[in-house]
Amino acid sequence: MLELAGGIVTVDAMGSQKQIAPAIIEADADYVLALKGNQETVPEEVKTFLDAALAEGSAARPAGAELTQGAATLAVLATRAKDHGRLETRRYYQSTELNGFADRTKWAGLQSVGLVEARREVGGKRTVERRYDLSSLALDGATFARALRGHWGVENQRHWVLDVWFREDQSRARTGYAAENRATLRRLALNLLKRERTKKRGIKGQQLIAGWDHAGRLRLLGVEI
Repeated sequence: MLELAGGIVTVDAMGSQKQIAPAIIEADADYVLALKGNQETVPEEVKTFLDAALAEGSAARPAGAELTQGAATLAVLATRAKDHGRLETRRYYQSTELNGFADRTKWAGLQSVGLVEARREVGGKRTVERRYDLSSLALDGATFARALRGHWGVENQRHWVLDVWFREDQSRARTGYAAENRATLRRLALNLLKRERTKKRGIKGQQLIAGWDHAGRLRLLGVEI
């Protein structure tokens, strides 16, 4: 149903399955699939390999998109962002050395593995998180990083709003097309709320206006008053 040719499809861990990879490749697109404990031995193999490569110092200079040598050849890219008192440094690592992965032939189009390490400083507290991925992308740190940033941009800007303000994760619609239909309506409503610029309000504020003010509802729907 989607035109994917030339694009990069990113999928979170819940949706990362072997059956998805060939569908994306056949559509002339690339993929970046997040790993978690639902892919048998693959996550542990990738984690062990990349963690060892970093520990051995093969990516000691993550400044810009450069290739470094060591136990593995890695494409490396580093970014820094500061917003609302939070400082976040992200380092993206990507490798095309796949000989150590037993299931590599079961993932159609697989060319590389990678990880993003996010270091956050908020109010004097520091946290470190690593996420691992399988990808059909060739060795290119900038492209790999751009795909992951795009994925989390969608996650933060849309999925978070749908969960917090529309309570999507609490929905218990399961019968027939109920879940799909409700998801479509929530996204239509979100798009309408984001489009409204008459009063400067956040999504929650726009929801309240739509609930309290009949004229506001008509305005959201594009009806001239």
